[in-house]
Amino acid sequence: MERRKFLIQTGAATALLSATPGLNLFAGTKKSRKITILHTNDVHSHIEPFPAEDPSFANQGGVARRLTLIQNIRKENPNTLVLDAGDIFQGTPYFNFYGGELEFKLMSMMGYDAATIGNHDFDNGVGGLAAQMPNASFKMISSNYDFTNTVMEGLTKPYEIFIKDGIKIGVFGLGIQLQGLVTEALSKETKYLDPLEITQDMTRILKEEHKCDLIICLSHLGYEYKFDKISDLSLAAKSRNIDLIIGGHTHTFLPKPEIVTNLDQKNVLVNQVGWAGINVGRIDFEFDATGNKSSTATVIQV
Repeated sequence: MERRKFLIQTGAATALLSATPGLNLFAGTKKSRKITILHTNDVHSHIEPFPAEDPSFANQGGVARRLTLIQNIRKENPNTLVLDAGDIFQGTPYFNFYGGELEFKLMSMMGYDAATIGNHDFDNGVGGLAAQMPNASFKMISSNYDFTNTVMEGLTKPYEIFIKDGIKIGVFGLGIQLQGLVTEALSKETKYLDPLEITQDMTRILKEEHKCDLIICLSHLGYEYKFDKISDLSLAAKSRNIDLIIGGHTHTFLPKPEIVTNLDQKNVLVNQVGWAGINVGRIDFEFDATGNKSSTATVIQV
């Protein structure tokens, strides 16, 4: 497994990830704490590695290797979250035959903690997605799809809070506009809610009401567009309190996270690791004894 590491422990990056002023996370202790975030996006039902003759990704990827990687990192740091930014379904005959059952069962076996919904996760309709939800032991987080009056109603959460080694981590999820990508016959009465407005609500709830130390957005909006469409980069610039955006949809291979300045002139990490499960992103957030946090980012080739 090839690792490309991006160290962002410069003064600027530490400032970007600094804790809320006046908040001492570790009063009375000198111990630093490390949270590891592992993430994928747009795996598209790639269960097996690419074949040896593939011109682009020969022998790369595969669930078995990803499982080993996740297990080894969790042994190294039990305070690890494994997250996915959507488009779990569609792309190989495994989805055509099993309809997403295998994907959800394998993600559960690998110990994923949460995922959000991509447009291709509607490819068997809201009914097909709902039918597979019992196979998912992880949380399905969708903040801006309103599933009222569909069979998906009640099967997702707008956000989830995880606590690792005393660190409170808030996670919310955003999906792309369905119109033009998913037919009404598949999405039924699913309503798409404005991602920026929802982000304002989610970050307020997570930061102000729940006092989260770290806020992560699972985004299937896409990394960047040349036209006026909400993307990970524009969301980061127009929002507050997000520490990390884990992106999907555009299959963007980033060698390191992009750093974007938000409305409060604080920096946000934006990351995406391609597609098909050939890479896993790793970001380690370290909280020191005074409550400041810094991070190290790695792209791991599976």
